[in-house]
Amino acid sequence: MDADVFVPFVFFGFLAAIILVPIWLKERTKQSAHNLISQALEKGQPLDPNLMRELTQASANQPPPDKARRSLGSGVVLLALAGGFVAAGFAVDGFDPSGSALRGMMVPAAILGALGLGFVLLALVDFSTKKKDQ
Repeated sequence: MDADVFVPFVFFGFLAAIILVPIWLKERTKQSAHNLISQALEKGQPLDPNLMRELTQASANQPPPDKARRSLGSGVVLLALAGGFVAAGFAVDGFDPSGSALRGMMVPAAILGALGLGFVLLALVDFSTKKKDQ
């Protein structure tokens, strides 16, 4: 297999795995909860209503309890990744006589930095609206 075919195949396979594996794991968790309830009912065991509610609602898509903290964490991680790309660009720049390695590493750094800054600003807005609501 030639590299022109292999590299995109690996990239899109990796991308599909990152997207599909968490979905599959969530569905498997739902299925195991369903099987647990089915087995308990087949054996004639009484089911506690609180346990039933927990098992059925635990896998439901519920909003995160603290959106501001989650946004801040995402922003910090993205800003750290942007800093890593900048540092890697300066480190690799010495090995590239044309200087294009630094410019190539600044593109993802700028994108990640802008996203990280947006998440940090979103967290600040969430924190301020949270304080007004209380």
